[in-house]
Amino acid sequence: MATSAPFVSSDPASDHARRRALQRMRTVALSLLVLAAVVYAVTLGQDGFWGFVNAGAEASMVGAIADWFAVTALFRHPLGLPIPHTALIPRRKDELGRGLQEFVGENFLQEDIIRERIGSATISARVGRWLDHPEHARRVVDEIADVVAVGLGKVRDEHVRSLVEDALVPRFHEEPISPLLGSMLAESMRDDLHHGLVDLVLDELHGWLLENPETVTEVLGERAPWWAPPSINDRVTSRIHLELVRWVADIRDDPTHRARAALDSMLAQLADDLQHDPGTRERTERLKDRLLDQPQVIASAISLWEALRRALTGSLADPEGAVRQRMLTEVCAFAERLTRDDALRARLDTLAADAAVFAVERYGTELTTVITHTIERWDGREAADRIELHVGRDLQFIRINGTIVGGLVGVLIHAVSVLLH
Repeated sequence: MATSAPFVSSDPASDHARRRALQRMRTVALSLLVLAAVVYAVTLGQDGFWGFVNAGAEASMVGAIADWFAVTALFRHPLGLPIPHTALIPRRKDELGRGLQEFVGENFLQEDIIRERIGSATISARVGRWLDHPEHARRVVDEIADVVAVGLGKVRDEHVRSLVEDALVPRFHEEPISPLLGSMLAESMRDDLHHGLVDLVLDELHGWLLENPETVTEVLGERAPWWAPPSINDRVTSRIHLELVRWVADIRDDPTHRARAALDSMLAQLADDLQHDPGTRERTERLKDRLLDQPQVIASAISLWEALRRALTGSLADPEGAVRQRMLTEVCAFAERLTRDDALRARLDTLAADAAVFAVERYGTELTTVITHTIERWDGREAADRIELHVGRDLQFIRINGTIVGGLVGVLIHAVSVLLH
């Protein structure tokens, strides 16, 4: 059996004001009943005009008492008597909760209603007007920056290590990389993207050869025969260095050089082998696995993350930092588009409606079930008291209207009786 959950007033001051208002209206309704009773007693047995007054007072008492009974029967047994079909809310709160759940689901959580309400709300236009104020745009950027900074601070080195070791590295081991590298290389060559890299390498190589002739001479001298005279070795290595510089310069300056064509042919063959040659693919995969098994992979990933986090955190902490300024620029540009682009606003409003409809269709039943589950946990007596506190003041108008309308009907009935006699 579910245990009852007590109410917790979120605003005692508001409850006190409601209780005073309820008491005032009860006093008014009771005063009208007492007034009708006094008038009835004073005019009892009178004829003529006072007869009409007596009939009206009598009917007012009947209407007041009947409506008092009806209102009271919602929340408790009138006069404490266990009369059938009274104290409806304490006794039937669960049925009322299920009825309220069905009412909300059938009349509020419908696609047409949701789309109409979201469309009439013009959410995107309101957001655009709000973001169009610089202080509001700055506030959005500040909030996003604070949230991102807190999120970055929550990610620890062990989290990154676990992600790399447990998720990324095993996945990279399983995923063949050869076809990907081959297709990327083939696409790069098809778009002549590799030529820029070749030009860069040749330019750097030419500059290094010019600036490091001694290093080149030493390397070439180590390969010279031991019996060759040093003077001849020096002249030969110097000549080789000079020709090597000229050869690299020729390749760099001539886009149609045979060496470039040979390099293109070699790269094209490599791209094809990476995609189709089993031997090349196997060697590439073994190289990939050896690289992934290196401990330095984890350390490098953590170092990259730390560098990225420090850069982002530092920029986010600076109100005039590059990241915040870029975010502010984008937010302002988005606000300007929202205020000017009718098509964009229509698309965003449609997306908002679609998201709301999806959420209702997927989770609407769970949302309305909250009503039933919550009411089932309420204590019946306290639930009745709390509901009466919120709506009881308005219900007292039923008693007041019953007193007045009853009196008028009593006068009318008395008039008909006089006419018939």
